[in-house]
Parts: sequence; C-alpha cells; structure tokens
Amino acid sequence: MSGMFPASAQPLGVRPGRLCGRRTGAAMVELSLVLVPTLALILAITDFAIAIFVRSALQHAVTEGVRYAITYRTIPGLSHSESIKQVVQQRALGFLAGASGLSKIRVRFYSQVTFTEATGPGANAAGNIVEVSVEDFSWSPIVPLWRSASPIVVRAAAADRLQSLPFGTPLPPP
Repeated sequence: MSGMFPASAQPLGVRPGRLCGRRTGAAMVELSLVLVPTLALILAITDFAIAIFVRSALQHAVTEGVRYAITYRTIPGLSHSESIKQVVQQRALGFLAGASGLSKIRVRFYSQVTFTEATGPGANAAGNIVEVSVEDFSWSPIVPLWRSASPIVVRAAAADRLQSLPFGTPLPPP
C-alpha cells in the first residue's frame, strides 16, 4: 500500500501487508466449503460408474455362458451345467471368484413347448431354452454419502434356444 499513496496520504492505523494476513483464514474456510461437496460429487460419480461396470461385466459373462451352452461343449469331467458355470466364472473379471461366486450362477433349462423349467436327463435337449443368470450378487459402494450403506444387488441374465446336435451325437448330461 505504501506505493499507492504518498507517505502523507496513507490511511491511519493500516500497516502495509496487514490486510493479507487476515484473509488467509477466509481462504481456508472457502476452500473447505468448496472442496467437501466437490469430493462428495466425485466419489458419488465413481460409485455409480463402478456399479454400472459391475453390471456390464456380469452381463457379458452370462452372455458368454449362453453362447457356450448352445454349442453343447463341456469341460472334461464336468456336466453341461457345471461347464457353463465355469465359463461364466472365468469371464466375470474376478467378481465371481471362489465357491461363493460360483454359487450365485444359475443355469436353467426350459421346455420349448410349455416354457416350464425342465429338469433331469434330457433337460438340455435340442429346442429347449437355456437361461444363464447371476443372482444375488451384491456390490458395496465405496463411500455411502447420500444413501444407506446397504449393498447394491446386481442381477444379470441371458437366454437362447439350444440348437440340435449332429446326427448320432449324444447329449451331454445336464
């Protein structure tokens, strides 16, 4: 301030540089008022994006499981349904790892005529519908800011019609 006014015209009781010292506290308050809502918004967007990513990854996994199912391929030593579950688990990007993840994968066969669930031998006969789903998968948000801390339940499902096998090829056990 001393450069702005001649020495005789300076305001009384104000020392140069003193005004800036009082504003540092105001800057910290303003920073906290802006930073807290901004970080909350960034974390909420991240939580929402991760939930969408998890849903997309599980949907891709069950779609790959159905594509595998309609070919009637099996992993040696496993049944048709168990092979499909293994494929879904491998394609789920680690979200369905271990026995707990495997228990969330369901493979169901439906009759092509009545659309009721088919069980037992021949459930995976040509023309029947195979449904592969992931049920009761829960994802906990990173930071539960504006919602409860309860996990988000994600479900993904895909279905297709089983094609016929070449003549003379036996059905694998469902």
